[in-house]
Order: sequence, then C-alpha cells, then structure tokens
Amino acid sequence: MTAISERVSEPTRQQASKTVSQSVFDGSRLRVVLLVDVCDGAQQQFLEAYEQMGKQVAAVPGHVSDQLCQSIENPSQWLITSEWESAPPFLAWVNSEEHVRMVEPMHSCIRDTRSLRFHIVRETGGEKAAAGRRLQAEPRIGDGVIRHALTFTVKPGSERKVAELLTNYESPEARVDDTTRLCRTSLFMHGNRVVRAIEVRGDLLAALRHVARQPGIRAVEEAINPYLEQDRDLNDQESARVFFTRAALPAVHHVTVGQEGEEAERHALFYPARPGMGMKLAELLARQDERAADDPHNPVLRSTVFERDDVVVRLIDVRGGLEAAGPAVALGLSDAAQMSELTTLLELDEGAAGKDGDLARLLSLARMELITDRRSAPDA
Repeated sequence: MTAISERVSEPTRQQASKTVSQSVFDGSRLRVVLLVDVCDGAQQQFLEAYEQMGKQVAAVPGHVSDQLCQSIENPSQWLITSEWESAPPFLAWVNSEEHVRMVEPMHSCIRDTRSLRFHIVRETGGEKAAAGRRLQAEPRIGDGVIRHALTFTVKPGSERKVAELLTNYESPEARVDDTTRLCRTSLFMHGNRVVRAIEVRGDLLAALRHVARQPGIRAVEEAINPYLEQDRDLNDQESARVFFTRAALPAVHHVTVGQEGEEAERHALFYPARPGMGMKLAELLARQDERAADDPHNPVLRSTVFERDDVVVRLIDVRGGLEAAGPAVALGLSDAAQMSELTTLLELDEGAAGKDGDLARLLSLARMELITDRRSAPDA
C-alpha cells in the first residue's frame, strides 16, 4: 500500500473535505462504465455502430481511451469502459447535442443501458503506468442519498397553468423495492423553466422508472405535454428517451453541514451562464460552498449544484431562510471579489448586478419559485 500511495500525484494529496460527499471538480481521472443489453441478433449491427462512434469519441477533448467487451456468458450483454482526464470534459460531451446525435444509431439495436461514473482512487501497474495520472486523494463520505434533477422549458404564457398541473399530483409510493426508496421531490420554476430535483436512496434508475410508471404521474406528464417547448410523445420510446436525455440536470457538487434532520428552508437559485461558461460557473459555486462549510455560523446546511450546458441551478437548505442569511451567503459568495467573478460568468441584462448594493437584486433575479416540496415518510 505504501508504494501505491506514493504514486498519488501531489495536487491530490490535499485532505478531502468531510463535508463534501459529491464533486466532479477534484481533477482526478474518471472511469465511465456503460452496461449494454443488445437486442437478439443485433450484435454485429451494434459493433458497427460502436466502431463508428468510437472514431468520433477519440477526438473529444479529455478522452483518454475506451474498451468494448462482450460477456462470455451471455452474448447480449456488452460492457463499454472509457477513461477521461477528469469528469468535466466527459460531462460536457455526454450532455451535448453532439452526443445525442452520435449515439442515435445505437438505439435501434439496444434494449437497455446503464451508465456508471467513478473517480479513480487507487490503481496498480507500476510507476510508469501511473505517471501523471491524478487520482482522488481520499474516499468521500456520503449520506447514502443520490441527488439528480430534470429541467425543461414550457411555452411562454403557459407558466401558471403548468405550475397548477405540477402542484396537483398524487405522490408516488416511496418504496421502490427492497433497496431503493424515494426521499424527497422539490419542484421549482424560473420564468418558463421547470426544475424537478429528486433525492433517492438506492438505485436512481430504478426510482426514475418507478415514478414514470405511476398512473398519477403519467397523467400529469400527459397533461403538460401541450405546453412543452420541446415536443415529446411518451408512447414513443425514442421520443421519450431523447426528451429525458436532454432534460437530465446532473448534480456536480454537494456539501452537507450540520446535523441530519435539522430544520431548514429549501430554496433553488437559477444562474444563467454565459455561452460555454456553465461548468466554470458551477465550479465557482462549488468552491465557495466548500469554503463556507468551514464556517460554524454558516446558515446553509446543504447545497447541491446542478449543471448542464449553460443551465446552472443551486439547491440550498438554509437555516432561518434566505432573508436571515443575507444575499451574499444565499448566492454562495464570500466577498466582493467573488461577486465580480460570478457576474463575469453570468448572462445578465445590463444593470442587473454589479456592485455590492446589487446583491439583493441579483438574488431576486436568481431566486426560483417553489411549486412543491414533498418528503417521504421515514421507514418504520
């Protein structure tokens, strides 16, 4: 173990914060695992589609290598593993329209897929193999909760009707199976943008499928279809897949301080990033949240940053509410220097924010409207 630990590069030796249970910003290598169930008889078609896609992926910045493997027990089961320099370039690619188009030829020969992403913590193979490879310094201590969000836009003018429909739905059964349960669903709107944040213990994919099968949820989804800016047909598997692929808003950083169950108000803030600046903006907010967590008087007990392209949302649980926290703390800023850095990354109307006195206005612009926040009852 001594030899292995000595190979950890210097930038990753810093002590991992015990408050941070999730982050894509530590610079360590990323391993992506894609489990694929190929339709019977479509193995050759799948292989040809993969080879075509592989040529394109090899040119994506941050991509290191990949492997395609076929099960020795079941020819329908395949495994794709890829390595990336770090998580941000992978997420920028996998959440892009380019990726949606790139994988389209594969879907006609695939029954199901499951994607898993891991930072590399330790590896063997000798000094030469490990040279220059940044590893995650320490294991993160989580709380057993997976955080994810979906976002989409509705037609301007339909916001009130959509909010009404989304408020009046029957909560799905919290228990998904023996190992998975829904913990909390929080739904917000900002203008015509909807964000639904969910917290799950267990298997996120199983939970999402469980929710989608509920008749009450399905009825609400059908009811809002006419108001969506992106058309979808939930009875068409490909249409639904493309919609929810584009709607995925992954959590890229999560910080927890304080005691589990401590009461706090839940809020969401929307940060419109300048084109191409979404990941940098998310990293700035994550860095500030991590620093703030060291302050024993920090009223923000939990903060999750979600990012996809230029959409950045920060979900926070605040002791005493936003007013008591003050605009700077609520926005995730520690001083005027951070204010300047933040505004250079935001797509704002002239005069929307700038000086210290504008912090309250910026908070007002960023604040999302809470539509519904539902927690599941704890297990008996």
